[in-house]
Amino acid sequence: MTMLTPRTPTKLAPPGRSRRDRKAAELEAGTRRVADRLAAVSARPVVQVLQEVDTSRNGLTHTEASLRLERHGANAVAKERAPRWYVQLATAYCNPFIGVLVFLAAVMFWQDPADPGVVILSVMVGISGLLRFWQEFRSGRAADALKKLVTTTCAVQRRAGSGSGPTTFEVPMDQVVPGDLVKLAAGDLIPADLRLLTAKDLMVGQAALSGESLPVAKADSRAEDLGQHTTTDPVEADNLCLMGTSVTSGTATGVVVATGADTYFGSMAGSLVGERPQTNFDTGVRKVSFLLIRFMLVMVPIVFMINGFTKGDWNEAFLFGIAVAVGLTPEMLPMVVSANLARGAVAMSKRKVVVKRLNAIQNLGAMDVLCTDKTGTLTEDRIVLDRYLDVHGDDDNEVLEYGYLNAHFQTGLKNLMDQAVIDRVDEAEEVVVDARFSMVDEIPFDFARRRMSVVLNRNGVVGGPGRAEHVMITKGAVEEVLDLCTHLTDRGEKVELTGELRTHVTRIAEENNRRGLRVLAVATRRIAAPRDTYAVADEDGLTLVGFLAFLDPPKASAAAALRGLADKGIAVKVVTGDNELVAARVCSDVGIAVGHVVSGAGVDTLDDTELRAAAARTTVFAKVNPVQKARIVRALQAGGHTVGFLGDGINDAAALRDADVGISVDTAVDIAKESADIILLEKDLTVLEQGVVQGRTTFGNTIKYIKMTASSNFGNVFSVLVASAFIPFQPMLAIMLLVQNLVYDISQLATPWDRMDEEYLRKPRNWDAKGIFRFMVTIGPVSSIFDISMFLIMWNVFGANSEAHQALFQSGWFVEGLLSQTLIVHMIRTRKIPFIQSRASWPVMVMTVLAVLAGLWLPFSPLAASLGFVALPAGYFPWLVGVLLAYCTLTQLVKTWYIRRFGTWL
Repeated sequence: MTMLTPRTPTKLAPPGRSRRDRKAAELEAGTRRVADRLAAVSARPVVQVLQEVDTSRNGLTHTEASLRLERHGANAVAKERAPRWYVQLATAYCNPFIGVLVFLAAVMFWQDPADPGVVILSVMVGISGLLRFWQEFRSGRAADALKKLVTTTCAVQRRAGSGSGPTTFEVPMDQVVPGDLVKLAAGDLIPADLRLLTAKDLMVGQAALSGESLPVAKADSRAEDLGQHTTTDPVEADNLCLMGTSVTSGTATGVVVATGADTYFGSMAGSLVGERPQTNFDTGVRKVSFLLIRFMLVMVPIVFMINGFTKGDWNEAFLFGIAVAVGLTPEMLPMVVSANLARGAVAMSKRKVVVKRLNAIQNLGAMDVLCTDKTGTLTEDRIVLDRYLDVHGDDDNEVLEYGYLNAHFQTGLKNLMDQAVIDRVDEAEEVVVDARFSMVDEIPFDFARRRMSVVLNRNGVVGGPGRAEHVMITKGAVEEVLDLCTHLTDRGEKVELTGELRTHVTRIAEENNRRGLRVLAVATRRIAAPRDTYAVADEDGLTLVGFLAFLDPPKASAAAALRGLADKGIAVKVVTGDNELVAARVCSDVGIAVGHVVSGAGVDTLDDTELRAAAARTTVFAKVNPVQKARIVRALQAGGHTVGFLGDGINDAAALRDADVGISVDTAVDIAKESADIILLEKDLTVLEQGVVQGRTTFGNTIKYIKMTASSNFGNVFSVLVASAFIPFQPMLAIMLLVQNLVYDISQLATPWDRMDEEYLRKPRNWDAKGIFRFMVTIGPVSSIFDISMFLIMWNVFGANSEAHQALFQSGWFVEGLLSQTLIVHMIRTRKIPFIQSRASWPVMVMTVLAVLAGLWLPFSPLAASLGFVALPAGYFPWLVGVLLAYCTLTQLVKTWYIRRFGTWL
């Protein structure tokens, strides 16, 4: 590809500026350079542009395209990519909890390089970081594999060889090369920077580049092929379509003038790549993390001061304070969160749900309102042409013929109803098209007009002095087509469309609507003055021929899926472009309480406050356009709801972006898939329900770990404060606290594989940092009661009441503390009675048993002496069993009170 304009040297930022400023200046200079080049392309005639990119109106050959792909590289811009493994490994250790542990280990090493606590802390840091790295590394690879299931393609015109004719076929967007001819239709993403060769009523959404929400008109350069005047902004050029924008209506053909990083979008991609805005999930994790760190920063100095003043050994008090700080640090939280999200994504993929953004899993679980179209979701998305009716509602083959001609000759985006008409006629072989008609022009479908027209030449028929006869055939929504009609065909006769007849034909359409049929009107017009091109203004003075009635039966699984979503606390609202009658009938058939249907026109009459109230009480919105869909989503969000939007069309893209979680399907148009967070491989609410359950399970296991750790740590610190104030020696050696924390943390690694109670999965769940703090200060002290009970037992029953017997006291509390921490896993993981009404998954059970065995073994193990343990007497264990049973009983009673008082548990 030859350069369209000479490259100008990049002006580097002054050396005194920061690296970030210099990078921004370089990006700005590069973008300006590309903009100047594209502006020049816009001003040049098409013939010159084709010469510069070395192509023709027939497109490239396959060989030429392959060579250019090697030369220019894949058509891809800078984007978020998984960092190399060693960067991911370093990042896995970048979190506040790991920082705290590293700092504490450094302090201990400075105090005494031979301190075994340094080794234990190093093991804890290593396990946390390595496991987090492995989970994220695996999840990244899994996410890449899942994304490959969702491909984005475009229509390209190429030739088999230099002497062959052009053929249009779909290729992946990253294989588009300079010089390719790209065919565009409604719903397409524009794959590269294009100079238009032809265009018909082309409207392009450029919000990604300009921020302008309304689509803009684009045109070709037929008139004298002179291009247009130079513009300083390529976005404003009406004969350029830029990568990153999308076609909202119309059709066009364009030649690719730049791909990948050479595009206008690609030149800005460096500034677009970066961290995404924090989601509700990210914010919740951060708040909880710093809540626990603040708690540690308050409690540790208190423990240090009490031990220093009461024991007089400030060095030992310092080491003990460090051990308490370690005990308060939930260093496994980042790993548990990563493991939960990764496992959730993999589990959802097995249920035909592809997660494009891992954090969207939590938003899916928190969703309490789902907005969805009805076609393909509530219905089978299997449109069949059921009837073809004249203006009196009787079958009429002429209506079928005109409907077929309209569907057959259009070149834009064929919808399901077009295909149903074609299939019906092709099966019966009732109409022969090629010999009788030829294509002249078309006026493509768009969502504002809700109709499309083709203009055909009746071959061999003369309409005037030496002129061919052209006929326009228009098919579309009944109301829109009727508004353009002045006559109708009544049993072969052309009759003026009076008010009475208009009421009559409207009633025919409505009667079929009430039977659950989707009705389109068909009208024609004979062109008095034939010409080569036609526009929207020519859709006037039409003659109504009749109606096409389509059937899209409700899915057999729809009613059950809706009940399942309702059981999960999710309200379903149907937001459709269909008319009120069809929407109401289908919704009623699947068990939705319809109530008052609000139309798109009704939405426009409401201000934001009124729409918020209307959205809360309305179940069905009909005849809504893309802007109105997005407004409805925002109104529901303003009412405090977490909103999911399920859509697959061009007109759903804005709502998909605005929703808390955008959900699309693999068969959706390109822009819908790109806008979505989650993609269903099967458009079925049952599949979505399974995804919601997995999202809530993921969130529940994360909250479970946080509440277990926070309450257990709080209880331990409270026990330490009491013991430090009244016992003349350390209640537990620092090394013992570190070992206890290490064993407990390892036992928590199975948390992501735990199951959740059905009751928990029935309601949407959100982060509540205040609730976590309340839980911590309520449940934590319960364990302290039994820690103190064990203190008294060791002091009075076993005589461990002096420094000479402190090892026995410390060993007894170590075992009781570790076992009670382990039991709290089963007490907290469910609001039910553990082991009886709700049992943990087998990985959790195995890790719990291993932790208990480790706690019982250590005082008798070869490691006992080096860790400061002594063997416990046999009489200790009946007391231990009694304390643990009493602890479980009281915890269950407090749990019952807490649920009754606050209405929640996890």
